[in-house]
Amino acid sequence: MTGRPATGQTVPDQPAADQPERYTVISADCHAGADLLDYRPYLAKGYHQAFDAWAADYVNPYADLQAPEAERNWDSARRLAELEEDGIVAEVVFPNTVPPFFPSTSLTVAQPIGAEYELRWAGLRAHNRWMADFCAQAPGRRAGTFQLLLGDVDEAVAEVRRCHAAGLTGGVVLPGVPPGSPVPELHSRVYDPLWAVCAELGVPVNHHGGSAGPELGSEPAARAVFMVETTWFSHRALWHLIFGGAFRRHPGLRLVLTEQGSGWIPGVLDMLDYYHQRLVGAATRAATAESKFGAGLAEAMGESPGTVWERNCFVGASFMRAHEVPLRYRIGLDKIMWGSDFPHDEGTWPHSTEALRTAYAGLPYAEVAAMVGGNAARVYGFDLPTLDALAARTGPLVSEVAVPLAAPPPGATSPAFASGTGVRVW
Repeated sequence: MTGRPATGQTVPDQPAADQPERYTVISADCHAGADLLDYRPYLAKGYHQAFDAWAADYVNPYADLQAPEAERNWDSARRLAELEEDGIVAEVVFPNTVPPFFPSTSLTVAQPIGAEYELRWAGLRAHNRWMADFCAQAPGRRAGTFQLLLGDVDEAVAEVRRCHAAGLTGGVVLPGVPPGSPVPELHSRVYDPLWAVCAELGVPVNHHGGSAGPELGSEPAARAVFMVETTWFSHRALWHLIFGGAFRRHPGLRLVLTEQGSGWIPGVLDMLDYYHQRLVGAATRAATAESKFGAGLAEAMGESPGTVWERNCFVGASFMRAHEVPLRYRIGLDKIMWGSDFPHDEGTWPHSTEALRTAYAGLPYAEVAAMVGGNAARVYGFDLPTLDALAARTGPLVSEVAVPLAAPPPGATSPAFASGTGVRVW
């Protein structure tokens, strides 16, 4: 299945007699991490003294990580119960709390240099060890992601192998590389050993929203600019890896773009295909104004961006909005993985069933089942029959999801319930 059937075509639905009563929902975007001091046992002993000094002075900047609700980041039993109550039986787990030696969450921090580099690498390794233990508390229900730095590619490759062997099936969280970073841009071939080991081991490469923008400051205008631009910077990994030829040299490499919307994908793929066609004109002797910039590109990158997307790429469509759903065939029905973004304020908990109704009411069962669970099971290696058995008692009712939601639930803060039908341009 290419994921792009003709306009109006749908995936054949299951006969009613064979259709389960409930959906099996796997959230492709959840977040967790240890309580600050609980990272200490996971640090190499040589860093304990430095950690004690850092932790004694550290002031957590996040109110939600200081509130009683913060324990859902690390309390396995509570987390399982709350997710099940919300109809979710499994999750892909991204980082959330502050790892050792970091000023804030690791997703938003620039690549470190100098003395900070060693300490922060130690902090990320501690988080990765903790994540492996956390996932082991719920076998088959958590695909934990792991983090790395890009300043030493050999070290990054070694961490991929270690985390894969430790059972972290969620894949690597690719750090953002904003313009001006002290490491090469993601299109550089210096990262080939990293792409090679991920392709070899079947490790997904995740690029999460909010992780690739430049520092903008904290004044009101800067915060507004961040909200407008942050997803665009997160998208850059897609065209960097495509034009850099990473997928040509490593055809088994899989890229997942998470929590950065999905409505932008068709237009961006059209744009990338346009530039690809115009830039490679030099190779085909076609006369285009852009071809002088594309010398060597055809040989380096291989197939068109649209073809690469269909073969290698996926989207973690966190709290997918209703106006994005009609684009599902152009995005690729087999590419979309719904996520609740638990436990964030913008997430859908405890109203995930209502969020699914907002997005997917009226769609064929098979299409919804793929987007809310089947695709994630395939990409991250979940055992779907085992999860089906759990979902048979806790998953959202198919009949309920089929009914459009009349109004957002009281108190819901997720963008899944936001009014308006405009598709963002990036």
